[in-house]
Amino acid sequence: MTAPADIAIQGPAPRTLAQAARERRDIVSGQVMDEAALVRFVAGPDGAVVPDLARKLPGRGMWVAADRASVAAAAKKGLFARSAKAKLSASPDLPDQVEALLRRRVLDGLGLAKRAGDLISGFEKVAAALSAGKAAWLIEAADGAADGRRKISNVARKSPNPPQVLGLFTAEELGLALGGENVIHTAFLAGRGAGRWTEDVRKLAGFSPLLPESWREEKPSQAGGT
Repeated sequence: MTAPADIAIQGPAPRTLAQAARERRDIVSGQVMDEAALVRFVAGPDGAVVPDLARKLPGRGMWVAADRASVAAAAKKGLFARSAKAKLSASPDLPDQVEALLRRRVLDGLGLAKRAGDLISGFEKVAAALSAGKAAWLIEAADGAADGRRKISNVARKSPNPPQVLGLFTAEELGLALGGENVIHTAFLAGRGAGRWTEDVRKLAGFSPLLPESWREEKPSQAGGT
């Protein structure tokens, strides 16, 4: 059916002011991107480039795509100094610094989610959440037993809402973040909290695989960003 002659064919909807406010230019590629896909950096008091994952540090922000290659290129090619029009030093290990900060941020986010009631742990509770389609993420300890992982993965595969999967942290790391011991199976329930946390996980995926290589044939679904 053709459109009536007096009705204009609409093109792409214009960006809202809120969307435009969240967009920044990547100093490496020159592309304008949503802040959710970028890492903010600022100049420290000593002239060193400092990652600002929370986007709250004072000073003019310099934005780089959230992946290891882009951050390494920005540091190596002097793009931070060029963007700031000032003498700045960027450490060669800047991508490693960002990865370490993102790992800490993701773990801290799990602790906050537990206190908010958005996180559950334990095989039976996690399996129930998966079966009900309530889990946005299945978080498995990287050093958990393969048999238990296969069992919970089978449940996840049959879920009406298959979760994304994270297997980056050890049981000890998860235990420290969640205030427990030997944390193996965890689910992040779907909701606004999971959405915010996912933004950090996707950034982390640009610096580190979210699943051990040995899991590739076991995972219920492709983890976000990998």
